[in-house]
Amino acid sequence: MSLTNILNIDPPLVHRFGVFFFAGGIIPNPIDIRFQKVSGLGAEITLDTIQEGGENLYSHRIPKKTSYNNLVLERGLLIGSPLNIEFNVVFSLFKFAPSNVLVTLFNEDSIPMAGWFFTKAYPVKWSTSDLDASANSVAIDRLELAYTRFQAIKL
Repeated sequence: MSLTNILNIDPPLVHRFGVFFFAGGIIPNPIDIRFQKVSGLGAEITLDTIQEGGENLYSHRIPKKTSYNNLVLERGLLIGSPLNIEFNVVFSLFKFAPSNVLVTLFNEDSIPMAGWFFTKAYPVKWSTSDLDASANSVAIDRLELAYTRFQAIKL
């Protein structure tokens, strides 16, 4: 691919994506793959500030650790799915079974373009949209996961 072709590539559209859960880190869950929205794809380096004795013009900012946002997934309410069962076990029995999660962005031909791999993800928040007799909208589940780390993947 030439430099001209690289510079003329349109940015990917965000509406073609999949979310893949790997139970035990390796077995894919074929049911819980369709989500309306994914957010929390981010990381940040936390800094320590060190003041140097006698120096008042600046301070040293030293990298301390990486911190991650929670992975937030939204979808229509899906009753009886393996993921909902796992969330129910966590919030009812306080038993955790972390799994790996892969979020993949696809091009118009359904070929993966980019991915984000989340290691040892586990539920930390679960909510369902308000029930409203005057509304005509889909019930939305909002699932939030913490994880050990994530890695952006070039595909």
